[in-house]
Amino acid sequence: MVIPVHDVNPVRRTPWVTYALIAANVYVFLSTPGLAGSVAGDSSLSQLCHLQAFLDHYAAVPRELIHHQMPRLVPTGDTGVGAHGAGCVVAPPNYHKSPPVSVFTAMFLHGSWLHLLGNMLFLLIFGNNVEDRMGHIRYALFYVVCGYAASYGFALANTDSSDPLIGASGAIAGVLGAYLVLYPKARVWILVPFLLFLPLRLPAWLVLGFWFVLQALYSSGAGVSTAGTVAYAAHVVGFLVGMLLAWPLKPGTPPPPEPRGLVFGRRARPRHTW
Repeated sequence: MVIPVHDVNPVRRTPWVTYALIAANVYVFLSTPGLAGSVAGDSSLSQLCHLQAFLDHYAAVPRELIHHQMPRLVPTGDTGVGAHGAGCVVAPPNYHKSPPVSVFTAMFLHGSWLHLLGNMLFLLIFGNNVEDRMGHIRYALFYVVCGYAASYGFALANTDSSDPLIGASGAIAGVLGAYLVLYPKARVWILVPFLLFLPLRLPAWLVLGFWFVLQALYSSGAGVSTAGTVAYAAHVVGFLVGMLLAWPLKPGTPPPPEPRGLVFGRRARPRHTW
């Protein structure tokens, strides 16, 4: 995968919602029980049990979203020793979980620093311009709608899955889809892992189009032995919904500034306006 680092597309207003979303995601990650030790390399059984109990409570689960089948037993966060050795204690849940609400809470949960920082990088680079075009309130609603569409889209494709679905990737995929519609010609600086990292400045349609194609291929099982723990289908749904919702705004969107300097290894020609 390529790593975006900056886009040549200035904004007119401060992206307060984007900053608030990033701050909220970082705060929730730092507050998630059981993650502090694992980040430092210590993943004890007690920490894993606390993390599993937290995720079962606040993460979105496809089976719960589609069938409203809540588990009879859930991890309590405690550890114990049974017939098969040490493990996490399970018991009937002592809380009421609303599956639709869990979609919202799951959008602020991440399983690792890499998961968190990757999502926040994409949100910071591409979210500010989408927020600038939509306005703060409409952008916040757009972000949540894309997140819900991505989660339920993934759940419909995996109706019997009991694996927790976490992360802001689905909502951020919607932001990427909107950016592609609104600013396809904007230039994006990326790092390509070739030997070390090769910096390139490419148009957004190429960067984001390549990203979407990869997600679509991975969601179909191509290129990977198994989908693993990444909900690629949620990325695809979120991206398409973001494109659809942003399409009515395309006619009134001002174009990004003309690129200067090197583009594809050659110097861009200046354009004259009449």
